[in-house]
Amino acid sequence: MKITVPPRGPEERRRDVLARLERESDIWVASADADGLPCLVPLWFVWDGRAVWLSTRPTNPTGRNLADGRRTRLAFADTRDVVLIDGEATAFTAEVVPAVAVEALRTKYGWDPREDRAPYSFFRVRPLAVQAWHEQHELSGRHLMRDGTWLA
Repeated sequence: MKITVPPRGPEERRRDVLARLERESDIWVASADADGLPCLVPLWFVWDGRAVWLSTRPTNPTGRNLADGRRTRLAFADTRDVVLIDGEATAFTAEVVPAVAVEALRTKYGWDPREDRAPYSFFRVRPLAVQAWHEQHELSGRHLMRDGTWLA
C-alpha cells in the first residue's frame, strides 16, 4: 500500500479521536493482574466528554484487574487508524455509580448492567495519555495528550 495523503495535524487528529469516542461501539481494554498476566477484551463503552465508562463483572479478570491495578490501555480495532488511550480506572459498584453513566449505557446500547442477574461493576477511565496515527507517516506527531492534558 502506498501512502498518498499528507499526515493530519494535531488538531485534526484530536477531532478524529473525539469523533471515534462518540461513534464507536466497542473498545479493546488491556489490563494486567498483580503478577503481570495480561488480559485483553473488547467491551461496550460510553464517552462522557472527559472519561470512558465501562462495565464488566467484578469477578472477570478485567474487572479484578481494573479494580486492583487501576491502570489500563484502551484501543480501537482499526490498525490503520490507531488510537491508544492510557488511563486510570476508578471502580464503582452498581449502588454508587453515577446515574448519568448508566443512563448513557442504556441510551447507547439499550442495556442497564444493574438489571442483569449477575452483578456488574462500573469503571470510569480518565485518559492520561492519548496517541493517534494513520500509518507510518503519522508516527512523529502521534502524542496528543500527556499527563491528562491535551497537547493540541
